[in-house]
Amino acid sequence: MRGPPTSADWICDVAALARVFERAVAQQRLYAAHVQLSWQPLPLQLIHPFRIAHGTSSVRHNVLVRVEDGVGEAAAVHYHGETPERIVEYLRGVDLSEHSDPAQLEDIVSGLPVGSAAARAGIDVALHDAWGRALGQPLYRLFGLNPERIPLTSFTIPLGSAEEMAERARTTDAPVLKIKLGAESEDRARIAALRSVTSVPLRVDANGGWTLAAAEALLPELAEHGVELVEQPLAVGDLEGLRRLSRLRSRPPLFADESIKSAADILAHQGLVEGVVIKLAKSGGIRAALQQITLARSLGLDVMLGCMIESSVAVTAAAHLGALCQYVDLDGPLLIRNDPFQGVTYQHGRLCLSARPGLGLLPVPTDP
Repeated sequence: MRGPPTSADWICDVAALARVFERAVAQQRLYAAHVQLSWQPLPLQLIHPFRIAHGTSSVRHNVLVRVEDGVGEAAAVHYHGETPERIVEYLRGVDLSEHSDPAQLEDIVSGLPVGSAAARAGIDVALHDAWGRALGQPLYRLFGLNPERIPLTSFTIPLGSAEEMAERARTTDAPVLKIKLGAESEDRARIAALRSVTSVPLRVDANGGWTLAAAEALLPELAEHGVELVEQPLAVGDLEGLRRLSRLRSRPPLFADESIKSAADILAHQGLVEGVVIKLAKSGGIRAALQQITLARSLGLDVMLGCMIESSVAVTAAAHLGALCQYVDLDGPLLIRNDPFQGVTYQHGRLCLSARPGLGLLPVPTDP
C-alpha cells in the first residue's frame, strides 16, 4: 500500500500541471487571432550536380512557408510546372484571415484556391506542424502510426556515365539504391556496371525518358538484373503504352510517378501499373497524400512515398506517413549541403523520427 505523497510526488505533479498549463496557453495564443501566413526563399545547394532525364541542377530554389509557428516547404520543380515565382504568386493570393483556429485543418486546406500544388503542400505541412505543436504530439502519433514500420528508404544515384554511377554505388553503404536512367543508348551499360559493383536491391527511375520501343527492349533485361521496380518508364499520359508494357511476360513491376497528381490519376492507372508514387509536393500536402494512399491501397496498388529535392522540412513531413506505404524514397536531405533544419535522421536506410511535437524539427544553428 502506497504511503502519503512525498515532496518528490508533489514536484512531479506540479511539473505535469505546468506542462498542461503551458500547452493550454499555447493553444489559446494560437487561436486568439487570425491565422498568419508568411514565406521566404529557401535555396538548397546540392552536394553533387543532380542529373535526370529532365535536366541537371546544382541548386533548387524552394520556398519555406510558415503558418503560425508551423513550418512547411514548397518545392519548385520545373517539369511539374512549379517555379519559385509561381509559388510566391500563389501564396500572395491566399487569405487565411477568415480563420482563427489553425486546428481546423479540413476547413482551411479544402478552402485553398486551385493552383500551385507545391504551394498548397507548403501551407498544408505548416498547418499540420502547428497542429502537432499545439497538441504536444508528433504527427505520426496523431495519425496512429508506428514509425518502426517505415520501410527502408532508397538512396538515389543520379544520371551519369556508367563508370560514374558505378563509382557512386560502390562508395555508398545504402541498403537500397534508386538509379536514374532515361538516356536509352547508355542505359544497358549503366545497369550492367552497377550490378558489377553491388548486390543491393536496385530500383530504376526513367522519369518518362524512354520511348515505348526502348522500354519494351529494356524491361526484360532489367528483370534479369533483379531490378525491384521501374518508375515512370514512359511519358506522362501514355496510358496505351503502359498497357502494352503491362503485357510483357518478363519485366519488373511498373510504378507511375510524374503521371500521379490526383485521385483521378490513380484511378486512370488501375490495371496498367503495379504501384504509384505519391509525393506531398505533387498531391498538395499531407491531407491529400493520405487520401491518395488510401485510394491506391484500396485498389490493390502498392505505394511508394517519394520526395523532390527538398530539405528536412518536407521530407520529415512525408516520413510521418511512411508506415502506410510499401516503399519509401525519402533521401532529399542526404543530397543537399545546407539543410536549415534537423528532422528525420538516417541509420543505414532506416528513417528515424523523434518524439518532438509536430514535424519534430530543430533549426540548424547558423554561423554568426
